[in-house]
Amino acid sequence: DEKSQHKNKDKALKILKARLYEKQIEEQQLANAKDRKEQVGSGDRSERIRTYNYPQNRLSEHRINLTLYSLEEIMLSGNLDEVINPLIAHAQSQFE
Repeated sequence: DEKSQHKNKDKALKILKARLYEKQIEEQQLANAKDRKEQVGSGDRSERIRTYNYPQNRLSEHRINLTLYSLEEIMLSGNLDEVINPLIAHAQSQFE
C-alpha cells in the first residue's frame, strides 16, 4: 500500500490487533452464552427437579436421582434433611 515498510508494518499490526481483539470478544460472548444456557436450561417441562407422588408415598429428587419412600413423614414433620443433605453433598462434590 504505502512505500514505507515501517508504515506498512504499523498498519498491519493495528489490523492484526483489531482482529485478535474482535476474536477474543466473540469467544467471551460465546462462553457467556454457553454458561447462561447451562444455568437456564431449555425451559422444557421434561426438566424435572422434584416429584411428589402421594399414592406411592414417594418423593423423587431428579437432579441427583434420589428416591425416598417416606413422603408423608417428610411432609408432616417438615424435616427436609433427608432431601437437603444429599443435595448439599452433591453440590459440594461438583466443586471439588
